[in-house]
Amino acid sequence: MKVNSTSSNPLLNGVAGNTRTDSSHSAAPAPAGGSRSDVDLSPAARQLAALNSSEGDIQTARVQQIRDALASGELKIDAGRIADGLLASVRDLLK
Repeated sequence: MKVNSTSSNPLLNGVAGNTRTDSSHSAAPAPAGGSRSDVDLSPAARQLAALNSSEGDIQTARVQQIRDALASGELKIDAGRIADGLLASVRDLLK
């Protein structure tokens, strides 16, 4: 079977062997005199980047309070309550 590099589909014309001759899809030319490139992020992309950063993920003061409460016996773990919460979240995921 022979595969032609031309097609009746105008979106595929000029595509052969992973090369594209359509200049509207070409990479932008490199800036003259350097390799610096600026990228403008959308507000949604900035928010995702902020969520991806690990800064502020752990509240160390709160973790220490929980450790101290566990060590002193003030904090009791209710396994039934934890199990109920897990089952409820699984039910929500299955909906």
